[in-house]
Parts: sequence; C-alpha cells; structure tokens
Amino acid sequence: MEISQLPLNALRAFEASARLCSFTRAGLELNVTQTAVSHQVRALEEMLGITLFERLPRGLALTEEGHALLPVLTDAFRRMGAILSQLEEGNFHEILTVGAVSTFAVGWLLPRLARFQRAHPSIDLRLKTNNNRADMLADGLDFFIRFGHGAWHGTDAVPLVEAPLAPVCAPALAAGLSEPADLLKLPLLRSYRRDEWTLWFRAAGLEVANPRGWMFDSSIAMVEAAAQGAGVALVPAALFASDIASARIVQPFAVTVPTGRYWLTRLISHPETHAMQAFRTWLLEETG
Repeated sequence: MEISQLPLNALRAFEASARLCSFTRAGLELNVTQTAVSHQVRALEEMLGITLFERLPRGLALTEEGHALLPVLTDAFRRMGAILSQLEEGNFHEILTVGAVSTFAVGWLLPRLARFQRAHPSIDLRLKTNNNRADMLADGLDFFIRFGHGAWHGTDAVPLVEAPLAPVCAPALAAGLSEPADLLKLPLLRSYRRDEWTLWFRAAGLEVANPRGWMFDSSIAMVEAAAQGAGVALVPAALFASDIASARIVQPFAVTVPTGRYWLTRLISHPETHAMQAFRTWLLEETG
C-alpha cells in the first residue's frame, strides 16, 4: 500500500497510543475520545492487514510490527512539528532538544551555553532536566546527557567527562573533621545507589558496609541539604566547583571514587541533524 493512501489521523492515533500505551491517554493528547482513537487504530490495522497492538485486560502491548512502526512515526511527527513550529514563529532556526541530568546541566552545561549560542545563533536549543531517567523517544529528545557506564540498549553513547565522587559539607561540620573515619559520626547523605559510600570509604582505607542515611534523587538537592548543615553529601564535587570556591560547602578530604561518567547519548534509530552534529562537536571540544 502507498503511504499516501494511509490516513494521517490514523497514523497519529497509533503513534500516540503506542507511545503512551493507552487509547485513553492518546485521546486526551489528541483532543478526541478514547473510542475515536481505538476506531482509527483498528482501521489502520485493517488497511495494513496486520495487528499493531495486543489488547490486554489492563492496557496495550505492541506487536513486533507495532514496535517497528513506532520509532519511524514518532521521528516523522517530531520533525514535522519542529518545522511547523519554525514556520509559525516566522523564522528558520533549527530546533535542538537536549535532555540532561540536573547536576550536569546546572554544574557544567549552563555556565557554557552562552558560548554555544554565540557560535550557533541559528540553533534554538531546548533543555530538559531530569534525574538520569528519561524516555528519549517519548520525550522527543535529540540527545540525552546521562550518568553511567555507557551501555544502554539501542543507544549510541559518546563519553564526556568523568565525575568522581567526594564528600562535601558545610564549613562548620568540616571544622570537626580530621580523618575519613570522623565522617561516621555525622549523618551521611546519599543517592539511591546504596554502595557509593561503601566504595568511597574503601578508597579511603576503611571497610564500612552500606552506611544508612537520607536518600536523594538529585545531587543538587543533596548539596543544598549539606550546605544547610544536614550532613555530609557524596557528590561529583567537580560539578559544584562554584559552591566550593565560594566556601558555601567544603570538600574535607581529597579522596575521590569513580563510579561512572557523563555520556552524550542518542537513539541509534534517530539520525543526526545538522544541529545535533554542531552540538556534539561543540560539546566534545568543551570537554576535551
């Protein structure tokens, strides 16, 4: 069947339903009823002669055919939306949507973005922040800067910067510390990765099994708590250089422990645009 024979509304209904895993949520996004979405998807399946969804008692599951079609349509609709947005705004700037872990965005990227804007004034950069978890397809991301070890399914990953962890705390707490073991007398603030403090203490020559402490999903929030005297935070200290330079927080010990690095990632199914190539080149120059 020729693609020109396929109804655009049915393709849009399938894409939204597959991305959101729900006819109801797709209807809300498209401003139509759940029934209308269901009928459009059913009509598309009949026209194609295939099944795109398995209808389950508690939701939808994509078939192999549905999985194959979804990224193609999502990318096509995203590209059309970007071009139409440019036309409506009366300019021809290329839109680039970048997701980034909040710590990296605030501590490293934002202080340098002005240089990128000066070098590429025709690129309209849109930045989304999160806590290292994102659905690049559903969120419409061209790139996602995340922390880890570089292995994500279906993803191309380019290494950026290392960010070894180090303890930081308020100056008043740091004044009472003379050796790493002294940290055990204080509240230890941590991320959801339970072994980070254990790894740091091991690097400092101590064996401490999974010390307990407040858990945060953001290093930014953790450092804020540390600055207010709530305890000692274990964070990528290099990304909080301005806070350390201003003595808002102190790094009491030079010992650090690597647990991963930041990576520039994109879906392999998402070809690079001119704006993506420009951003990747600039980012690697900045990190090099």
